[in-house]
Amino acid sequence: MTERELAVKAGEELDERLKEAKKTGNLVVKDTIEDEEIIRRVFEKGEGIFRLFPAFVPRRFGKAGHRLKLHPDDYFAFGMARGSITERWFSSTIAAQNGELAKVDEGLSYVCTDYDSDEKFSLRTAVKVLGEKLVGKELMEKYGGWPMYSKFFDNENPLFHHLHLTFEAAARVGKLGKPENYYFPKQLNNYFGEADYTYFGFDPDVDPEEIKERIRHFADDDTRITELSRAYRVQLGTGWYTPAGVIHAPASVLTYEPQWNSDVNSVYENIVSGEVYPPEMLDEECPEDKKGDIDYIFSLLDWNKNVDPHYKKHYFRPPIVETYNEQYTQKWITYGNPYIAAKELTVHPGQTVTIQDGAAYGCIFIQGHGTFGVYDAEAPTLLHFGQQSSDEFFVSEQAAVKGVTITNGSKVEPLVLLKHFGPNCPDVPQMTEE
Repeated sequence: MTERELAVKAGEELDERLKEAKKTGNLVVKDTIEDEEIIRRVFEKGEGIFRLFPAFVPRRFGKAGHRLKLHPDDYFAFGMARGSITERWFSSTIAAQNGELAKVDEGLSYVCTDYDSDEKFSLRTAVKVLGEKLVGKELMEKYGGWPMYSKFFDNENPLFHHLHLTFEAAARVGKLGKPENYYFPKQLNNYFGEADYTYFGFDPDVDPEEIKERIRHFADDDTRITELSRAYRVQLGTGWYTPAGVIHAPASVLTYEPQWNSDVNSVYENIVSGEVYPPEMLDEECPEDKKGDIDYIFSLLDWNKNVDPHYKKHYFRPPIVETYNEQYTQKWITYGNPYIAAKELTVHPGQTVTIQDGAAYGCIFIQGHGTFGVYDAEAPTLLHFGQQSSDEFFVSEQAAVKGVTITNGSKVEPLVLLKHFGPNCPDVPQMTEE
């Protein structure tokens, strides 16, 4: 199947699950509307911009880093069996792959119709109704919708050494591959947690048989797999591109992660900070006849990228200034890959600017307050679970091309937002192959 066909198939399966969940109430956001007239009215009232509802996501592993601006009473809003909330998803038209106990729409983005109303509709439904008006002709034709999402990853402890499947490997189980990107915002990292470093790939001198021997004993002993890897200390205000098929163990630093529409993993590390992970996490994304097949599991690695002796040169992403003037500064923070781009925009105190972009995008405010198009915009201090916010938006292609007017309402503090784009964002800086 083509990538578009896989995306459409996955979307149809999600729609069926959502339909059934609406009958049983197994949803985070209940009683959503699907009225096309209301969706179009909200779109027009917002002048092509939607204000999104915060999508907090729990994980059954890891410990919350408490940097998501979520109220401290609400980190177990999904119940103790689900684990703590460690992520917030942005501009998402897919749901998290979160186990049998998960609510069907975890991670899915919803649009708020008004500040005075609890009415919402999913961004996924809005894409279906508005199509090209929202995400543009190119993305609709090539992917059948919006092909990426972003998140804040927020763990107090480092994450296990794992990889996301390549498109080829994911297609064998009817799913999409997952390239992803990292950026470490200064505004949200007042502390670094247990580990301020991320492991990427393996040491170039490692023998493949050493790796196979470690994961062969996943069920009965500590794999200690990071002994064979390389760690890089996190530099705030910079980031990395992680291709699908590259193993990595993310730092315990709050990370902004623009990525492809997928949630597929193979976990090679079975103990982190004393937490033990079950054997099925190693091969849960393998075809049935390949489960437990160590050679097949090893083949999920893009070996050449994992042992690249110049890994930092090829995949480290320091910011690149796109525009700098007395009114605003805009930097590329995700670039040099064919899938996803992201920018950091800083509007200086007291300034009003109109910023044009060549493609639809989602965005999240991380500092300051002001206005964003027709909306109030503000980085929150503290949000209760289930509370609306004014920090997250989705900008249609037509509104982006026309330009969004942004005002910084502070006389002293910068207004800062992060903007995530799909593969059709123009003028993205590229990387050389040297």
